[in-house]
Parts: sequence; C-alpha cells; structure tokens
Amino acid sequence: MITYCKEKRLFRLSGKSFDYVMYVNDAGFLQFLHFGGRVGADSDFFTAYGNTLAPNPKDRNFDMAFNEMPGEYAFYGHGDFREPTVLIEREDGGLVSRFRYVAHKITAGVPDVPDMPHVRVGGDTLTVVLKDDFSDTEILLNYNVADDSDVLTRNAEIVNAGKTPVTLKRAFSFCTELPDNQFNVMRLHGTWGAERTPEVTPLGHGMVRLHSMRGTSSHQMNPFLGLLRKDCAEEHGECYGFQLIYSGSYAITCEDGPSDTVRVQGGVNDTAFCWRLGGGERFVTPQAAMCYSDGGLGKLSRSYADYLRERVINPAYVQKRRPVVVNNWEATYFDFNNEKLFAIIDEAAKLGIDTFVLDDGWFGKRDDDTSGLGDWFVNEKKLKGGLKTVIDRCKKNGLKFGLWFEPEMVCKDSDLYRAHPDWAIHKEGVPLAEARNQLVLDFSRKEVVDHVFTVVSKILAENDISYVKWDMNRNITENYCASLPADRQGELHHRYILGVYDLAERLISAFPNIFFEGCASGGARFDAGMLYYFPQIWTSDDTDGYERAKIQWGTSICYPASAMSCHVSACPNHQTRRTTPFATRGAVASLGAFGYELDLSKLGGEEKALVKEQIASYHKTEELVLSGDLYRLINPFTEDYFCEMLVSKDKKQAYVAGERLRSVPLDKNRLVRLTGLDESKTYRVEELGLTASGASLVRFGLLLPRIAEYESWTWHVQEI
Repeated sequence: MITYCKEKRLFRLSGKSFDYVMYVNDAGFLQFLHFGGRVGADSDFFTAYGNTLAPNPKDRNFDMAFNEMPGEYAFYGHGDFREPTVLIEREDGGLVSRFRYVAHKITAGVPDVPDMPHVRVGGDTLTVVLKDDFSDTEILLNYNVADDSDVLTRNAEIVNAGKTPVTLKRAFSFCTELPDNQFNVMRLHGTWGAERTPEVTPLGHGMVRLHSMRGTSSHQMNPFLGLLRKDCAEEHGECYGFQLIYSGSYAITCEDGPSDTVRVQGGVNDTAFCWRLGGGERFVTPQAAMCYSDGGLGKLSRSYADYLRERVINPAYVQKRRPVVVNNWEATYFDFNNEKLFAIIDEAAKLGIDTFVLDDGWFGKRDDDTSGLGDWFVNEKKLKGGLKTVIDRCKKNGLKFGLWFEPEMVCKDSDLYRAHPDWAIHKEGVPLAEARNQLVLDFSRKEVVDHVFTVVSKILAENDISYVKWDMNRNITENYCASLPADRQGELHHRYILGVYDLAERLISAFPNIFFEGCASGGARFDAGMLYYFPQIWTSDDTDGYERAKIQWGTSICYPASAMSCHVSACPNHQTRRTTPFATRGAVASLGAFGYELDLSKLGGEEKALVKEQIASYHKTEELVLSGDLYRLINPFTEDYFCEMLVSKDKKQAYVAGERLRSVPLDKNRLVRLTGLDESKTYRVEELGLTASGASLVRFGLLLPRIAEYESWTWHVQEI
C-alpha cells in the first residue's frame, strides 16, 4: 500500500511487515526517513525528525548542508561529499547537479522496465519526478510495493528533457540511507567451483564496494549485499538485503556518513561506463530488490524466495514439475557417439529419469574446446543420422530430449568466425585474451543477436526438444565495440547484457514449451535477472557432495531452492577428486531441482537401486522444493554437520536432509531443532518411526544420527 500526506508531503510505502517512509523537505528535496518495521502514521513525528536532518533554505551555509541529508537519489558536487547516485556530464564538461521534487503519481501495478528483467506482477507503484537545478535533466524514481511481500522494488529513469546531449558517467538504480552504522556486512563471494560463500564482516568506516567488471554478475561476487545488526542470527534479529535484478557488470556500494549514517546504492557498474543521451532520450536502470527482515537471515531468505517465485520467475514454469534429467557431460565430455549416448539413454529409462540432456560437442567441428563454437549445425560425423537418431532413441524409451548451447561465444576455428571475425569483441592492435579457446560475440550489435536467434531457432524448430541448457563460459575482455563511436565505448557492457536479454526473450517467446536452464561456467551468472528467463540455473560446476552443501547453503541466502539445479555425479568427483557416498550426493541434490551428471550405464546394481529410491523420494518432496519454505538448520561453514529443512506453506509436511562433514573424536550427542514446524500440530517422522508434537520438535529437537564422515540422512515429516 502507498499513501501520501499532502499537507506534509510525506510518502509511506507499506509491505507485508515493513514501512518505507520519505518526504519532500522544506528545501524541496526528497528525503529518506525510515526503512524497517511498522511505525505509526504520525506525519508530524516524521517531519519533525526529518527537519533535524534537512538543510535550512534560510541558512547562509545552505549549499554546504547536504552532506548529512539522507537523500533518495544523491547528487554531485554541490555540498554533498559522499558518493553520488548519478553523474551527468554536460557538453561543457560540468558535472554538478542538485535534484528537487517536481511531481509524483501513484498507479496500480508494476512499472514499465523495457528490455530488461523486472518484477512482473503485484502491488502499486509510486513514481516521483525530480528536476536538476542546473540542467534540463529529470529523474523518475519508481517504487513498487505489495501488501503481501517484504520486498520493495526500485529503479530510476534518467531523462534528458532538453535538446543538448548529455553523458551519463554513473547511473545507479537506487539510493537509501539508514540512520546508523551499527551493522555487519554480508557478501556472497567466491570463485569457479566455490560460488556464493557467505562472509560477514564489520561495516567499519569508509566505503564498501561489491562489484563485477566481467560482463557477468560473476563467480567472484554475487549482486547482493546484506546489512545485519550485530545480534542478527538465522532466526532472530534485524537485517536488510539489497539485490539487483541484473546479470551484467554491476556495483553495490555502502558508505558511512559524517553522522555515522549508512548510504547504500547500486546498479550498472560505473567503471569505464558512459551513456550518451540525446535530447528527449532516457536511460532506464535495472531494478533493485530491497528487503527488510525482523526475523533474522532466514526470514530475509524466505521473503526473497517468495518474491522471486511469485513476481519475477516465468509464471509458466515456476510451480511446474521439473524434469529429472541426466546430463552426459561428466559421463563422456566431448568423446561420444551414438552408441555411448544410447547406453546412457537406455539405462535412464529403466531407472525412472525423465529427460536426457546432450551437452557440449554435438555441433560443428567440436571434438574438444579448440573449435566449433558458433557453428550451430549438427556434426553428423559424430552423431550418425543427426539429432533425430538420439531423439528417437529417447522417445522409444519414453524420455524427453534436451540440448546444450553456448549462444554468446565463438571459436577462432569456426565457420562463423571466418565469415565474421568482426563480430567477436576485440580491439584492433590489441592481442586477444583467449579463454577456453573462445571469444565473446558482441551482443551489443543487433545483427549478431539476430544471427544467433536464427541459427538456434532452426535447431529448436526442426527437432523435438523439450529442454535447453544455455551456457556462458567466458568473461568479456578488450571491452571495445567496433560499431560504437569513440565517445560511446563505455556503453558496451550494458548493451551486451541487453542483447543477452533480447535473445533470451525472443527464444522463450518463440518456443514457450521448452524449459530453459541457465548456466555460466557453473554459477557465474546466478542472479535474479537470469531467473526472469530461466526458472533454474546450474548452481556450480562443482558437484562434490561435500562442497555442494556449502554452495547451496550460500545460494539460498537470496535465491529459492527451486532455482538451484542440483545433480548427483560420479566419484571420485571430477572437480575435487573426493569420494562421497552415493546416498549423500543424492541427499544434498534433493534440496534443489534434482538430476544426474554421470554415466548411468557404468553404475553397479546397488547404485542403480539407489537411483530409483532417490527419484521416488524426490517425487514425494518436489512440491516442497518448488514452493516450500527453506530453513537452514546447521551451518556447514561453522559446524561439523550440514542440515536444511523444507516446509510446506501450510506446515503439514517437511523434509530434512543433512550430512556429516567432519568426524571428531569423543563424539557427543547433538540435537537439531526443526525450526519452521507448527508447534500446535503433531508430526510423524517416517524414517525414525517417531510421533512427536511440533512444540517438541521445534523447542527440543531430534538427535543427529551417529554416522561417519560424509554420510547423510533424510527425514520425511508429516502431520498426523
């Protein structure tokens, strides 16, 4: 709900359990007042408080008083010495700005965000118009809030309302200011094979900046920043989340002010960024999802999960049963033919798997990673009879067929590169930095995106394909676009991701019955922006049963379990060389969208029996993965165990999965409380043959099983 007090010029945006309050102060500036738990609607209190922070227009030092004003979109070079939200360079080189309130409107529904992922449904939108004192620039601030969500969505539109061009040097999506700095900062850092590792550190003084300059949201730092009160824990305490619905180069900054306030802002990365705006043109920034929790990090995570499932992810697939797939990559890598694939397909049918996914190596001249990318036509020397023979084998066995693409890439040794070498991102005279023997196609150019759409569409239209895995294994280097003039080269990274979004939207619209899974060298582009197009994303290339527990724990901080593609792979694990029990690999994978990444034809009888059991168990709990609430019970980063629980919204059903990570001498009894159950209900724990009250399970808990290192357990919990 959004209300406006005309007398005090005060805005109040109310979500499920939070209020966001701001007002137009006496000097005409939009000023932040409150973001947090419910507060009274006393406008006199808010304006009295706000006036102690607002600059006094009658003060002779008025122009130097903005350094302590908590603004909603920070300007530059006129009395505020903190980081600005926007930098606008005029033709004479001037950058100074100062934005005042002009008008506002409140409308039902969501704001229009063209060509980018965005919140799809729900709530009301407040649009506030600000005007620069020193130029013809206007800024439209959009706020979307819904009564049943604890997430506030924001973005900005920067408009050149004059006739003379201006250049944006920074164009962040949001700015907000919290009244004190007594926080810890949470970031989700990592690398390939170890994505989204939670790290909590004191905020301290100065600037905290999380960013990626890679052209992707990256393995190294996810586009999420958490601010946690010092006493915040998993299920109690206050915390805030700031998450971008964006997949390209980004930045999120957190800066303490002179009065120990905290300014948080972020959006498109401003390093080497510029964007030319002609008269009448506008730049629309990506949306940001801001969340408040008074119930610890767990409530924040569940709020984000509901928000993404209900308002961002494709509604056609978000609650639809996910196929249990087997992918051939770790089974064969590039070395496959019809017979090797048929053996996997035939075995998959016997074990209850739904879909066979053919990974890299089926196209062009592609026997290793040195050639072929970009040539999206079937290699019939490797696949006799083309894709049709493999698809027919799947159909004969009652399986559906899926296919891997890497649409954004090209190898030098490819027909596409020989025909269009200029389509790869490069700078004449600068040696190409090759990674995995591939280059990045310049998706900022429409003709490149059009070509890829045509050739990929041809494959999809001519074959019975139900599942597509879209990969991206390379970051952007050289950072130069041959089709842009010198003064617009800073537009490349944002234009690139707009091209990716364009291709994704066109393919999904053209083939609405195909399920698309995202991937980027594992989890390098696991973000809310890609989830708009792909209901699930390959969580990490690291499929080790020990490491995956940690990766999935960190990912769950701000993404739903249903978004995590989780597979059982072979041992010794191909990434870590560790051997974990087959049952453990299944237990950890069952906490996300479930599947397999191995050669089924090489499994022994006991493992095949386990596959059948795992799939049957997953079908019992898949609704919890799709729509349940996740409770993180034992932290694998700090404890000798890992344990998570999925609970249905009505609290009637739950599923617990855990793993013993480290064995220790003189092992002691340990209890785990099943937080999230209804204390007034009575439950049956199937595996233990135990009946107990919800109050006992929540307040006292269950004994952890005495198991060896890397062994696991699962409990199915049902109301009786």
